[in-house]
Amino acid sequence: SPRREEPVEVVRASDWVLNCISKAAVENGETDANTVETWEEKGDKDEVEPGGGAMEEGGAFGDEAQDEIMEEDEEMPAPKLPPPPPDAPKKEHVNVVFIGHVDAGKSTIGGQIMYLTGMVDKRTLEKYEREAKEKNRETWYLSWALDTNQEERDKGKTVEVGRAYFETEKKHFTILDAPGHKSFVPNMIGGASQADLAVLVISARKGEFETGFEKGGQTREHAMLAKTAGVKHLIVLINKMDDPTVNWSLDRYEECKEKLVPFLKKVGFNPKKDIHFMPCSGLTGANLKETSELCPWYTGLPFIPHLDSLPNFNRSSDGPIRLPIVDKYRDMGTVVLGKLESGTISKAQQLIMMPNRHTVEVLSLLSDDVETDDAGPGENLKLRLKGIEEEEILPGFILCNAENLCHSGRTFDAQIVIIEHKSIICPGYNAVLHIHTCIEEVQITALICLVDKKTGEKSKTRPRFVKQDQVCIARLRTAGTICLETFKDFPQMGRFTLRDEGKILVNYIYVV
Repeated sequence: SPRREEPVEVVRASDWVLNCISKAAVENGETDANTVETWEEKGDKDEVEPGGGAMEEGGAFGDEAQDEIMEEDEEMPAPKLPPPPPDAPKKEHVNVVFIGHVDAGKSTIGGQIMYLTGMVDKRTLEKYEREAKEKNRETWYLSWALDTNQEERDKGKTVEVGRAYFETEKKHFTILDAPGHKSFVPNMIGGASQADLAVLVISARKGEFETGFEKGGQTREHAMLAKTAGVKHLIVLINKMDDPTVNWSLDRYEECKEKLVPFLKKVGFNPKKDIHFMPCSGLTGANLKETSELCPWYTGLPFIPHLDSLPNFNRSSDGPIRLPIVDKYRDMGTVVLGKLESGTISKAQQLIMMPNRHTVEVLSLLSDDVETDDAGPGENLKLRLKGIEEEEILPGFILCNAENLCHSGRTFDAQIVIIEHKSIICPGYNAVLHIHTCIEEVQITALICLVDKKTGEKSKTRPRFVKQDQVCIARLRTAGTICLETFKDFPQMGRFTLRDEGKILVNYIYVV
């Protein structure tokens, strides 16, 4: 109606009059153009205000929009690695697993590395520090960068394998932070099976090193499991060197080293080629990125530069596709996680999920949370798949190409080495089998022959039992169908561990 239009006409007329007066004032030299601009801005605001005042909901909407802008401003400083230019050569992917006894400082070192390489900003760490202080856990704040679960933070123990990544000039590293507690060894095995190199974290604090290294301590078990999982290179970080009981003492460093070398040699590592020792402090960051003045007696490279200087890994990008599934979940389709052991995967490719022989299509491909069109061996991938439901996948399944499927079955022959077992092992012995990312119950159904450790000769007669330190070829039968390869053809899928209450039997698979 005309009555409603009148106020609008009045407002517009008043603005027009205001502008005319202001222009006249400028022409007469009574004021300057800057003042006019502010008047015009004021006029614009006056136009907006009646709308905001007439509708209370409009005012509330304005407040929400302002809050959203504030939140956006807060999230801005989070440092993420810029995507590389399209023509830049791809950096080599290296998966590093942190292993060692509970409370050795694995998560703290991981958090410190993320801070030093710019993957966690200072403000986030300050927030963690405040929260940790409130819980009287001041020294735990760095580990919270990797221990994101509330239960892990409350207890100070890693449960799941934490994942993070950082880059150096030459390489792209994925950190796999394995749990140190003996209750979560299966999770640690899953993490170690994806690793290219392992970092064994040792606490130099008086009493802590001895506890971790004695029988039943996780230092020994983790070193064995890392070797079994196919980790060739081991870096031993002697942590907590800043502790008052140690105080960067060379004597304590050498003492830890002397005790570890014979054991690591027995496990199968070559002390001259495969193992590198270095001192550090995870809490202060000393000797992680830059050399520390506190230990002038250490002449080698700090931790991160040492990782960067390691030789490249030989991986076959033209081999058959093998991607063991580590985890799966539902997110706008079925998403699976795993490390590509060999071959290359690209978007829209048709693959086969073994052992159930489901044909799937790759809808999208993420390498360390960055979307990509294709991926090579050694990369940690997230794949969104079409043609399969999340319930139809289990950890331990393998993605293969249709032309070259992996072997699957329940009965196989294997060479096993009994490392630690008090009594004898006979046919009918039950244990838990860990092979790549698969965990399955297994029974030794027959002992075929003994193998001489020095000559490799096989015995003519079948043994009735085997005991500690003996090598034998045995026939094993799993409760369900598993995917596996011979060690000769595919070492990553031909290694396994047998566990029974922490007792370990190890070595290579020969599929019949």
